[in-house]
Amino acid sequence: MKNRERSLTIETPEGVVFSYQLATPVTRSLAWAVDAAAIGVASSIAAKVSQAAGLLSPDLANALAIALYFVISIAYGIVLEWRWRGQTLGKRLLGLRVVDAQGLRLQLPQIALRNLLRVLDMLPLLYLVGGIAALVSRKGQRLGDLAANTVVAHERMWLTPDLEQIAPARYNSLLAWPHLAARLRSLASPEAVGMAVEALARRDGYDPAARVELFGELAAYFRSLVEFPEAALEGLTDEQYVRSALRVIYGGAGSASGITVGSHARLTPAK
Repeated sequence: MKNRERSLTIETPEGVVFSYQLATPVTRSLAWAVDAAAIGVASSIAAKVSQAAGLLSPDLANALAIALYFVISIAYGIVLEWRWRGQTLGKRLLGLRVVDAQGLRLQLPQIALRNLLRVLDMLPLLYLVGGIAALVSRKGQRLGDLAANTVVAHERMWLTPDLEQIAPARYNSLLAWPHLAARLRSLASPEAVGMAVEALARRDGYDPAARVELFGELAAYFRSLVEFPEAALEGLTDEQYVRSALRVIYGGAGSASGITVGSHARLTPAK
């Protein structure tokens, strides 16, 4: 049996290091128990609806109930993990999240693949195949995770940063469009937000060229989420745009609340 890793560390070319604490088989099992209960409730409701077909044929009603169970059990994971960025109800309650094993943005095909292969992981019963795969793989991956190149990791809580240090309060042109600001706040990935916070906190330790490149990539990411009018962007450098975006994401002037992210990120000064 391979030595199981407790964390996954990924370093980007810009010197950004992500460290994920991998979920244990126990916490994953607890999350699965919650999800199984939710699927069971939804399936029971679907079974009652399918009973209407029993008026035509009892066999048709039974077949429809079985088909609906499999559809619900697969669609449950795909829909929630896509809408909640790698979380189902069970994972959310247990503080877990599905993430790409290379630190990239989680894609819908990955989510679909890992959930479709859940049928194999569940064989012959109670996730025996998937449980064995998770125990022997270094990163605790079941077959679906191995195929989709995903891992399940614990979330971390980032406290609201000192925005007066990294993004001093000035007029924020993005807040003039509150509906777009709200959309940016809801779409920004926790990993990118954490990276932006650390980049601003350590900006003086970067080589000038690396600093320009890093903030250019961060600004491009935030711009790809929401297209603000040109009037809101006029005169803003990439670094200033990132500062304004963080002010928006943390609620304008910031607060004492935290923001939940799927990993811990740190940046090392570029050489």
